[in-house]
Amino acid sequence: MERIKILVVDDESRMRKLVSDFLVKQNYQVLEAGDGEEALDLFFAQKDIALVILDVMMPRMDGWQVCREIRNYSKVPIIMLTAKGDESDELQGFGLGVDEYITKPFSPRILVARVEAILRRTSLVTGDDMIAAGGIELNKAAHQVLIDGKDVELSYKEFELLAYFMENQGIALSREKILNNVWNYDYFGDARTIDTHVKKLRNKLGAKGELIRTIWGMGYKFDTGGAGV
Repeated sequence: MERIKILVVDDESRMRKLVSDFLVKQNYQVLEAGDGEEALDLFFAQKDIALVILDVMMPRMDGWQVCREIRNYSKVPIIMLTAKGDESDELQGFGLGVDEYITKPFSPRILVARVEAILRRTSLVTGDDMIAAGGIELNKAAHQVLIDGKDVELSYKEFELLAYFMENQGIALSREKILNNVWNYDYFGDARTIDTHVKKLRNKLGAKGELIRTIWGMGYKFDTGGAGV
């Protein structure tokens, strides 16, 4: 079986080696880039990269620019690495379509666990791949969302969030529960991260966005029985 390809982008060779060694031990094929321009060259030369681990602060082209370029053409999962702990940076990353955000220093084992969780969720195929509710059709296997037969472009995290909402129709979901299930971990970021994603998801769903109802002081509920907030 061909190994899954992961692109690791960081201007620090020691950091690249650390991350790469842990990924290779898990039988991933790792490609390395030392700056943003090299990263884009590799990404577009290799058509089957399954995930990108991307540092923010790099020479020639920073991680934000690389992320924007990739998102213009692909919804491949992106994990952003940064030495900064500023909330505004984190929100900027999610706004650009980053799927995970890890602040240095971090445990390589935790990074690998996040990689595995993302890849598991993007490639898992089960008998329950199709979900339909309120005029929205979601196909997990194809990673596709249709509204009244028309394709809706969602980022990886927006897709996972919508799937979780639809799988839990009519159930009030706290922000904490959403973080732990959609992000797969005890996530220590600000819960406003969810609000940012929900706002973008609602906008992309158009009129169907009102099916995601706000439960004030708690979280959200996907409800096809009435208008949303």
